[in-house]
Formats: sequence, C-alpha cells, structure tokens
Amino acid sequence: MSISVGDKLPEATFTTMTAEGPTQMSTADVFDGRKVVLFAVPGAFTPTCHMKHLPGFVTHAADLKAKGVDTIACVSVNDVFVLNAWADQSGAKDVVTFLADGSADFTRAIGLELDASGFGLGIRSQRYAMLVDDGVVKVLNLEEVASSADVSGAEKILAAL
Repeated sequence: MSISVGDKLPEATFTTMTAEGPTQMSTADVFDGRKVVLFAVPGAFTPTCHMKHLPGFVTHAADLKAKGVDTIACVSVNDVFVLNAWADQSGAKDVVTFLADGSADFTRAIGLELDASGFGLGIRSQRYAMLVDDGVVKVLNLEEVASSADVSGAEKILAAL
C-alpha cells in the first residue's frame, strides 16, 4: 500500500553530502516542524529527471519559498556521490536538498518503488512530488508514467499552495 494524503511519513534515514562528507539525516531531521516540497526522481542524470523535473524546482524555488515552503528536497534511489555530482552539475546544490535513498528503504516504506530492471536500473522510485507539513503528506502528485514530469512538476505543487 502506498502513502496517501493525510499519512505521516515513516521513519527513514537518508544520506546527504556536507562539507565534511556524507552524513545521515532522519525523516524527523528533514520534515519535523517544516513545510517541505519533496520530489522524487527515478534517477539522477536521467533525461526527464535532469532536463525537465529538477529544473522546474530550481526555477520556481523563490516562488515556493514565498508561499511558505521551508525546504525543497529531492529524493532518489542513488548513492550520495551521484546525487552530489548531480547537484553540482545542475546548479541546484544551494537550492535543493538532495536525499540519497541508496537502498530504497524510504521509497519502499512509502510504497512508491518502481522496478526499472528492464532498463538496467533495478529498483528505483516512482516520480512524484508531495507537500509535507510537519511530517504529514498534504499533497501527493504521482506520475502515471515515469518518463513524464507533468503532474509532479514544480508548477503543479506551486498551484496547490
């Protein structure tokens, strides 16, 4: 069963890159007491993720913050080093918090895993965007097709605020 509007996010641990190197962040560290836009991509540097999904959140970051969003975060079933390279190359490092879910523990816990084995990618995350307020899902925009970034784009989340 996948997560729904009104559900509290489960306990999970992400890895993020800091100036000191990889560090762990819990769900509580990211979401407690905050309004967070969390979007998920099947894979860093993949065409739709890199050229369509991430850029919208960078472009609309100030608009999202003006509507009360404290943090814009991206989760992906990638290792922290790949996400850090993506953050650097995309210019999103200081705009988006990149959360590595390397073993898909968070993704499985919310029931939004995607079997991309047919493309040589293994288990990944479905593409979605959600608004989370103090750990509770308020909006969940889930793409029906992983190669599309329409429903889960920054514009749709912005319109929901």
